[in-house]
Amino acid sequence: LEADAWLELVKEKVRAVSRTDIAIKRKNKQIEAAKETASAVEKAQEAAASGDSADNEEAQKEAQEAAQKLVEATERSEEDTEAVQEANERAQLQQAESGEPETESEDTGQVVEEGVNEAAAIAQSGGNSDSEQLGNAAESVKRAAEGSAEQKTNLLDTVTKLREERVELVDRTRVVLAELDKKGGDSKPYRDYLIAVSGVEVDVSDIDALWATVVGWVTSPQGGIRWAWNIASFLGVLFTFYVISGIVGRIADRALRAKRTRKLTSLMRDFMSMSIRRMILLIGFVVSLSQLEINTAPLLAAIGAAGFVIAFALQDSLSNFASGIMILMYRPFDVGDVVDTGGASGKVVSLNLVSVTIRTFDNKTVMVPNNKVWNDVITNATGVSTRRVDMVFGVGYDDDIRKTQEVLERIVAEHPLVLKDPEPTIKLNELADSSINFICRPWSKTEDYWTVFWDITRSVKEEFDKEGISIPYPQQDVHMHMQKESSPESFAK
Repeated sequence: LEADAWLELVKEKVRAVSRTDIAIKRKNKQIEAAKETASAVEKAQEAAASGDSADNEEAQKEAQEAAQKLVEATERSEEDTEAVQEANERAQLQQAESGEPETESEDTGQVVEEGVNEAAAIAQSGGNSDSEQLGNAAESVKRAAEGSAEQKTNLLDTVTKLREERVELVDRTRVVLAELDKKGGDSKPYRDYLIAVSGVEVDVSDIDALWATVVGWVTSPQGGIRWAWNIASFLGVLFTFYVISGIVGRIADRALRAKRTRKLTSLMRDFMSMSIRRMILLIGFVVSLSQLEINTAPLLAAIGAAGFVIAFALQDSLSNFASGIMILMYRPFDVGDVVDTGGASGKVVSLNLVSVTIRTFDNKTVMVPNNKVWNDVITNATGVSTRRVDMVFGVGYDDDIRKTQEVLERIVAEHPLVLKDPEPTIKLNELADSSINFICRPWSKTEDYWTVFWDITRSVKEEFDKEGISIPYPQQDVHMHMQKESSPESFAK
């Protein structure tokens, strides 16, 4: 019942706006007819003064036709008397508030009526009007055209105020409809009508009406002023949430880098910090949209439906997204780690929710999809603080294996970057085809791995040469057996 009552108020206001719009259009025709009549009467006056009967007759005939059109346009304009009276009342009210005399609108109506009466007299004269009568009629019709323009201005002011009142009624009706929706009612027919009658129609062919509509809308509390405030609020809320996201993001970043959260990787910390910032920005954007009088509930529903379609179309990308989340949760590597995964080897530069960026050892940048990384074997060479350096050294079968063992132990023990704990392992491991192979497995810090590997390899060659220990080339022994020539009798057998 309440929604019906408010809708009826809106409909009544819409009818008032429509009646006033029609009155303005009819007033335009009346003004145009008055100007044509004044011009035609002036020509008839000049023809009457010249004394040429043929020209006088033709000019008076044109004046009669123009005057008849003015009378008809005035009659049509007065058909919408309600809108005209409302315009006069509002004009008088405005004049009273501004301190202007209230008799101006009455004088204007009287001037218009006098001009129309003079035009009617010309139309009924039968072409027998003299020069003086035509001159008086021309002046009256000119004043009538000016008075009609004044009345049109009052009508334009009226329609502007009526539109403001219509906007206020529409806003209040929408509040009632929101409550109707909460109570399980059907507000769609009401909302469809409100959408149909909202907005402003502009007649671009009427410059005065167009200018008055634009100025009226810009200066209206329910038009330009309202939307200027809405836009300012939109930008203000958006900026406020942007500042808040920066502050909260920095606080979260500091909290995530605290001692108790050191176990989190830098990738995880950056991801969480960036997610917090973006979430606050997203909330701020939705809130700021409400400042533009946008109902965000349908928008969120549309985003949800669009998200389903996009998710179906971007299955591979979402798979990368899910793999990125798993990488961040299980932390198989961090920024700066040397990894071998997804067909690429190198140092991890960055990780986002789509791909991992790896800088190879020859300074190439490789972007590997997260899905390929997570579904492949991940080898992290720098994920721990220490590494074992695995090396194999072969000596000849004629060399002294005790001396070889001592030389290898001395070289490893003297190297400053070899760790004492865990202890290195140096053992005779294999009697190969061409050599006797010793394994040499010292431990070092991860960052010293290649230094230890290269230094020990070089030292082994130098010390083996000093001690006369050979490093054999691959070799193979070939044994040849000579057989006696067989006799012909043996083949015969």
